[in-house]
Amino acid sequence: MILGSVISSNQSYTRTLLSHFPILSMPQNSSKNVAVIGAGSAGLVTARELQREGHSVVVFEQENQLGGTWVYTPATESDPVGIDPNREIVHSSLYSSLRVNLPREVMGFGDYPFVAKKKPGRDPRRYPGHGEVLNYLNDFAVDFGIIGVVRFGMEVGFVGKMENGKWKVSCRKRENDVVFANEEYDAVVICNGHYTEPRIADIPGIEVWPGKQIHSHNYRVPDPFRDQVVVLIGGAASATDISREIAEVAKEVHISSRSATSGVPMKLPGYDNIWLHNMIEAVGSDGGVNFQDGSKILADIILHCTGYKYHFPFLETNGIVTVDDNRVGPLYKHVFPPAFAPSLSFVGLPWKVIPFFLCELQSKWIAGVLSGRISLPSKEDMNADIEAFYSSMAASCIPKRYTHNMDDSQTAHVNAFKLGLYSLQFTSLQFDYDDWLAAECGSPPSEEWRKQMYIISRKNKKTLPEAYRDEWDDDDLIIQAHEDFVKYIPELSQEQKLSR
Repeated sequence: MILGSVISSNQSYTRTLLSHFPILSMPQNSSKNVAVIGAGSAGLVTARELQREGHSVVVFEQENQLGGTWVYTPATESDPVGIDPNREIVHSSLYSSLRVNLPREVMGFGDYPFVAKKKPGRDPRRYPGHGEVLNYLNDFAVDFGIIGVVRFGMEVGFVGKMENGKWKVSCRKRENDVVFANEEYDAVVICNGHYTEPRIADIPGIEVWPGKQIHSHNYRVPDPFRDQVVVLIGGAASATDISREIAEVAKEVHISSRSATSGVPMKLPGYDNIWLHNMIEAVGSDGGVNFQDGSKILADIILHCTGYKYHFPFLETNGIVTVDDNRVGPLYKHVFPPAFAPSLSFVGLPWKVIPFFLCELQSKWIAGVLSGRISLPSKEDMNADIEAFYSSMAASCIPKRYTHNMDDSQTAHVNAFKLGLYSLQFTSLQFDYDDWLAAECGSPPSEEWRKQMYIISRKNKKTLPEAYRDEWDDDDLIIQAHEDFVKYIPELSQEQKLSR
């Protein structure tokens, strides 16, 4: 396997990056005063793209550091399930051992490669831990001068449109102020993420079940599960990682997932204490958990790895923009609500994607539209596009909660309809979407190596769930990636060292 190249200095790297991207020339009076809500990966790249387009930017971040969901804390919420509206909210959903599930070459922004750096405390692995991602985002913010426009510790309590057409943003210093200060902006871009408000499985009988419940949002380390019988609900990446980790200390782990279709409980290959079941039928006052496969176990804990809900408690649109069964809408191409376009937009809603790369393209599009360099269709045409998409989903019996899903599944065909992308040749819906955004922005399409590397990594994750982060066979694609990276980082040479 080829190990990622290590960069020892940031200086020439930064100079090269900045020389590639001057501020774009724009029509007179096209600069806007824009508020960005959130300083995670989406908010940071949005701030950069807005600045590149010549806009004035203020980023509101309620925490005291940037990074959003990539800021790890051992703290958890007072309500382990995360449904008490009065709980003290912890915004991070990271667990201590988390490593990324995408290769770093794929994961980074298109023009700011996520390469390993020879600096103390850095993680050179191809699939690094969460701390390396936070370091990368900090590097990005420093190299592009974004930190100076971020207001840390500022909680946004209200965003709404005013009679003069501008947007009112009310915020306060989170630590000590009780009074919200009001400011006006030409536009608002919402980048507050979607990994804070847990979704909980609806389980018949749960009100009398005597065991404990927790959502993966509040999972950090496996120790609390020692010697326990655990039912874990979910089948996505976090469920895979957490089930294996807690199995090291738990008595038994029973995974309940829609993807388990055998009809009978099965042991997970390679494990003596992990069983796979289909969905839970009901739970009882005796501590029993009954599965649809006919089996029953007595459990101590139910762990919900069931995802998250979109949540914008500060946004007031008089019911025009809503969250309905986790569909944020109506939105044109997952970004613009037609009634408020282009002055209100969202970045980072799609899931089952390469998030940083997608957010970069969405924010380029928003910045160009706000400056007048890029045109949107009429409000009528945008609404018609949205209605056609929603109707196609309904006709295909696809739940609303999959509206922003970019996975290559039945949903992909409906999303492709939305983008006008019907083709038997598309390899991945998200790349069709990315390439559509790139075309709107006048940018080149996604690199072929990025597409193929993503597809291969997903296959490896399914076939080698325990080993895919440390074993791979796409060295040729790594070489192609680094050939592209050289234009941003001249220190990367073509001679990549081979190592095992």
